[in-house]
Amino acid sequence: MVARCSRDWDEAPGVTAQANAISDRATTLAQSDGVVWDEALAALRDAEAGATDDPRKDFALEQKLEAAAAAPLEIASLGADATALAALAAKHGDGTYRADVAAAAALAAGGATAAAHLVRVNLGVRATDPRLARALASEEAAHEIAERLLTSGR
Repeated sequence: MVARCSRDWDEAPGVTAQANAISDRATTLAQSDGVVWDEALAALRDAEAGATDDPRKDFALEQKLEAAAAAPLEIASLGADATALAALAAKHGDGTYRADVAAAAALAAGGATAAAHLVRVNLGVRATDPRLARALASEEAAHEIAERLLTSGR
C-alpha cells in the first residue's frame, strides 16, 4: 500500500510488484502446507500404529516431515523479505504511511515467528539442524526490522 501510494518514489512500482509476489507466494505456500502436513501426520500415525523397523517406512516418514517443514521454512524467509521491503518503504515512501509500514513489518515478523515454530515442530529437529537455523535467522531479521520501524514511529 505504501509503495502504491508513494507517487514521488521512482522504485515504488518495483517494490509493489515484489510485495505482491511475496503475498502470492505466501498464500500458495499456506494453502499447500495444510495438505503436506496432513500427509505427514498420517504417516506419523501409521508409524506409531505399525511400530515396525522397516527402513523404507522410516525414510518415507522422514521425507514427509521434511516436506511439511519446507513451506514454513519458505514462509519464514518471505516474512524477512517483507520486512526488508517495509524498511525500504519507510525510508523512501510517503511519510504519511509510516505507521502502516511499521504495522506491516510487525505482521510479517509475526508470520516469520509462526513459520519458524512450525519448522521446529514439523521436523522435530535438533538445534543444530541448518533448516531450523535458516528459519530462526529469518525470524530474527524480520523482528529486528519490525522493532526498528515500530520504535522509530513513536
